[in-house]
Amino acid sequence: MLERMSQTADITTPPPTGDISRLADHLFRHEAGKLVSVLTGIFGFERLQLAEDVVQEALIRALQTWPYYGIPRNPAAWLTQTAKNLALDVIRREKLFLEKQSQITTFMEQWSAEPSAGDAALLDNEIKDDGLRMMFVCCHPLVPADDQVALTLKTLCGFSPLEIAKAFLTTEAAIAKRLTRAKQKIRDARIPFEIPTGEELTRRLDNVLQSLYLLFNEGYKASSGEKLVREEVCYEAIRLTVLLAEHAAGNQPKTHALLALMLLNSARNPTRLDGQGNLLRLKEQDRTRWDQRMIALGMFHLAQSAAGEEITEYHLQAGIAACHCAAKDYASTDWRQILALYDQLMEFDHSPVIALNRAVVVANIHGPGAGVEAVEAIQNQEKLDSYYLLYAVLGEFESQLNDPLAAAGYFRKSLQLAETKSEQQFLSKRFRDCEEQIPA
Repeated sequence: MLERMSQTADITTPPPTGDISRLADHLFRHEAGKLVSVLTGIFGFERLQLAEDVVQEALIRALQTWPYYGIPRNPAAWLTQTAKNLALDVIRREKLFLEKQSQITTFMEQWSAEPSAGDAALLDNEIKDDGLRMMFVCCHPLVPADDQVALTLKTLCGFSPLEIAKAFLTTEAAIAKRLTRAKQKIRDARIPFEIPTGEELTRRLDNVLQSLYLLFNEGYKASSGEKLVREEVCYEAIRLTVLLAEHAAGNQPKTHALLALMLLNSARNPTRLDGQGNLLRLKEQDRTRWDQRMIALGMFHLAQSAAGEEITEYHLQAGIAACHCAAKDYASTDWRQILALYDQLMEFDHSPVIALNRAVVVANIHGPGAGVEAVEAIQNQEKLDSYYLLYAVLGEFESQLNDPLAAAGYFRKSLQLAETKSEQQFLSKRFRDCEEQIPA
């Protein structure tokens, strides 16, 4: 199983590029969480800011030196070594670390040396454990849910407060406050830098999984901005979930279910937009371009998730994604099986968004009229008043019912609420198409 999981990890590393700034940015994102986690493990969580500053300075030096001296043979190792050297400089300057200097310096120098194959494996496992410890610290119950996600994005994924703010439709100042608040709570509570055990592990794991789920969703369908799909965010969510699934603390059916959901959905990313960045609906996507390796790995982890008796929302959502991936075309999709899974999902989560998705499935089985009725039956529908997809779905139903006037009205409303450029372009076209069909 671990061999298959290591293959999954390979998916999270996009091919390198010759562009220095893009390469540095990719390597920083991929290495930042690992470096920050290890340094925090050494210095303690109270010095998290120091760890982040050191890693950030390593990236700055890469951008300053690589254009003149060329990209190193092993760029990731260069960033790692630079961060470690900077950290050692700080240790030697600060009297605060005098008592621990010998211990820390020895560890850092051993980390810097070229280890043997056996030592390298042990060190790699220790680094991975530090990443998991950081994940569980970020997702402690004392930290509010929104703050957990922000802290995870910042410390484990290397995202800036501005990037996080854009993802969650808020201001950079608000995110900065969230991060400060979260770090302060962790310091005040003296939350240990460790992977919990027993009941505490069970409680914390659910928070970790939820945070990873939200992180993936933001990449799979961005809240706003130029790009609907932010693949780098999807990659980070998958990478962290693989890390969790490989460890005894996280190797549980629900973790595999979440990983399956991520992989099966990500397999469709190459076809969700056309060459001009316009949104393509599921029925319009070229299924021959879906990532078959990713689908196979997703199916593997879905099978792993079947162990035990617990069924979670992740199991059901992964099952829905599997139905789409298994269908050779849109017409042959097993919509009745998907509806059954949505009915089960509604028992877990009465979210009106899930009910709206279910209405689309109902329409595929019983027709657009039944779809409209399913939308009208949604509880707490007022929560969808500012949700652009409500009006986009109703617009599609009315279009199928040959009422272009009603459809155009819904598409106009949806267009006013849409946040991403690709969605706006898609809805604008649907609106114009309907307008052209309205009788004079």
